[in-house]
Amino acid sequence: SIPYSNCVSCALATTHTVPVMVSKKAKKAAESINARLQLVMKSGKFALGYRQTLRNMRDGSAKLIVIASNCPTLRKSELEYYAMLSRKSANTKVHLFSGSNNDLGTACGKLFPVSTLCVTDEGDSDIIRSLPQA
Repeated sequence: SIPYSNCVSCALATTHTVPVMVSKKAKKAAESINARLQLVMKSGKFALGYRQTLRNMRDGSAKLIVIASNCPTLRKSELEYYAMLSRKSANTKVHLFSGSNNDLGTACGKLFPVSTLCVTDEGDSDIIRSLPQA
């Protein structure tokens, strides 16, 4: 649901929520990414958070970067820039997660928000091969 203000149906300047229709294809893709992230958490190697993600990108050990949708724009562009620089040697992919940082934290099985996630070893998951080419 999307909040909007200054409702026309009532004279008050209140905020209401409008339900958003999500296609079945988008829902299935989100569930697929969530399942693959859970498998990475169990069998692979990863780093949570902005600072550790930058550290792994500088090392060249990052294979996949997952960025939450509500990550600040400056951080997002900086991560994409580092990924573009490291693509020449490490072939780092960037995936923009459709949910918020709370959703990404939940998908990782954590009880706290996660704005960025860096996968260094995918383990039993095929998350890197399954993502669409950018």
